[in-house]
Amino acid sequence: MKIPGNFEIKILLTLIIICNLQGYSQNENKEINYFDQSNKIFKENIKTVLLHRNGWDLSPPLILFNSAEKLKLSFDDLDANKKDFIYTIEFCDANWKPSDLKQYEYIDGYFEDYIYDYEFSLNTIQPYTHYELVFPTEDLIPTKSGNYILKVFIDDPDSVYFTRRFKIVDQKINIEGKVKQATNIADRYYKQELDFEISTTGYRIVNPYIDLKVVLTQNGRWDNAIRDLKPKMVIGDKLDFNYDKENVFNGGNEFRSFDIKSLKYNTQYVGKIEYTFDGYQVYLKEDQKRTFRVYKTEDDINGRKKIKTEDGYDSDTEAEYVNVHFFLPFPAPLIDGDIHITGALTDWRYSEKSKMDYNFKRKGYEKTLFLKQGYYNYQYVLLMHGKSEGDETFIEGNHSETENDYTIYIYYREPGEDYDKLIGVKHINSLPE
Repeated sequence: MKIPGNFEIKILLTLIIICNLQGYSQNENKEINYFDQSNKIFKENIKTVLLHRNGWDLSPPLILFNSAEKLKLSFDDLDANKKDFIYTIEFCDANWKPSDLKQYEYIDGYFEDYIYDYEFSLNTIQPYTHYELVFPTEDLIPTKSGNYILKVFIDDPDSVYFTRRFKIVDQKINIEGKVKQATNIADRYYKQELDFEISTTGYRIVNPYIDLKVVLTQNGRWDNAIRDLKPKMVIGDKLDFNYDKENVFNGGNEFRSFDIKSLKYNTQYVGKIEYTFDGYQVYLKEDQKRTFRVYKTEDDINGRKKIKTEDGYDSDTEAEYVNVHFFLPFPAPLIDGDIHITGALTDWRYSEKSKMDYNFKRKGYEKTLFLKQGYYNYQYVLLMHGKSEGDETFIEGNHSETENDYTIYIYYREPGEDYDKLIGVKHINSLPE
């Protein structure tokens, strides 16, 4: 075998460096420019993006078509200088792919508009500017029911600061359903079954097996959503979706929580609060693996977050940003998967921002998140390499008694149309009424 000389080695090292730089550049561009029709923040200075029905902080971003209901968007810019943010909306199909419709086909008024309302933070260590928008406005009105993406930018619509999903429903059908233990005996103590029936009385659906798209979600997650269920049976105007396997979710476990509404005292799951040159450091108590623990009822808000400070008067502008430290003891790092912190605090996304790092010295997974004061829910989820759906049962356990929120979305594409209408939504809790 010929051993390469110094010149060949230099050339080889140069090629390796160039290839690595190209790969790094491509990955960086992908991270900056990739737009995947989901809730995503593209700029590090944007924090605490909230979108909900106006007047109800913990509601999903869903309003009735042709109604007086509004959505409220709020977010913070850690660059305290005021910016001229612009927003627009994009119509999507039932699978959140961009539709083929032109903007004038689903927007009445201007295609873009400014976000006018802003306030500067007051007496906070981390300065920020707080922005708000209540829409639809008279200048920009969605004209169709269905899925939408809200995009916020400054000068270039292709240089997006963040995106948020929202939905407009034109309730044309009636949905009745219930959550119960899984029918399958092997899953009975671990999983929950969502059975439901659709009544189409007064609304004609030509071919429900082809034209309807059904989506089931649990606690606002989209990675484990069940899609495209077909009716098991059609009797007159009744569509039955009473399955034994196709409509089953893991029961999971109640969400973990922590309360940092005040930085003057430690709450139940807060171990220590310190003030350093980097600002406030909140160290949560060490979490424990709950895989084989007996189920324990615990109040939660199913993965949501509530922004609030008790150390000031206005939570929008006086709430402090703090470094929250998480630690999960684990004997050795996983080889074929990663542990992520999931919930509204990480936008229900699996990314570098949610992925935990293994600390060999402490023997466990750790992560620090920069969060605004409030009350938060979260869970630890295993994401296997190459997969898009996380497994919450690996760390949290799996119980059919767990309290979960479910939502049924019914989309309809009329024959000859090229878009999906959202004609029915039903929210169901797993606890008996």
